Amino acid sequence: MELFQQAIHTILHIDTYLLSFVSHYGVWTYIALFFIIFCETGFVITPFLPGDSLLFTAGSIAANHYSTLSIELLFVTLLIASILGNKLNYLIGKALGPKIFMGNRLLFNQHHLEQTHQFYEKHGGKTIILARFIPIIRTFAPFVAGMGKMNMQEFFLYNTISAVVWIGSLLGAGYFLGSLPIVKENFSIVIYSIIMLTLLPPLFAFCYRKASQRL
Repeated sequence: MELFQQAIHTILHIDTYLLSFVSHYGVWTYIALFFIIFCETGFVITPFLPGDSLLFTAGSIAANHYSTLSIELLFVTLLIASILGNKLNYLIGKALGPKIFMGNRLLFNQHHLEQTHQFYEKHGGKTIILARFIPIIRTFAPFVAGMGKMNMQEFFLYNTISAVVWIGSLLGAGYFLGSLPIVKENFSIVIYSIIMLTLLPPLFAFCYRKASQRL
């Protein structure tokens, strides 16, 4: 619980943490961001790591003239991290599949697996693209795709498209909007809004499922 609370606190204040990190470590920030995005997409035990908010914040920092971050290098670095992370997650799911969840219920959330599996059954390969914008499901989708023996070439296509759209849209939004005075003055509110927007789809799905069960 303490780890989860710390993760939430970090996400909600990611602008402060990341700006401070960039100021102290400069180009090493690329490696740190690569590692976070790679782990957030590559391992089903780390869905709590910041994704959307981190990308938006990184883009907004790169937009400032005093920053050492390049938006072009950020895009390439995080695109590679995202593609490789999903690919690793897919391979883990394909190799180990249900065995991981059956033997490690304390480490893995069975409900998240089932929720993502239902999402995958409904949307097919498009799940890899749609899931990029939904926290938790984003982390579990490639694992489920691997577990379901999704064709590797098909997965590579969806994985690449989804990474370009996800990384490009959020970095771009941060870069073009993050430097606006109204956004800079209300940055915490913007981050809250991003988190809330990304949580709405699974929340609506949960409410719909509960309502259907009562009928």
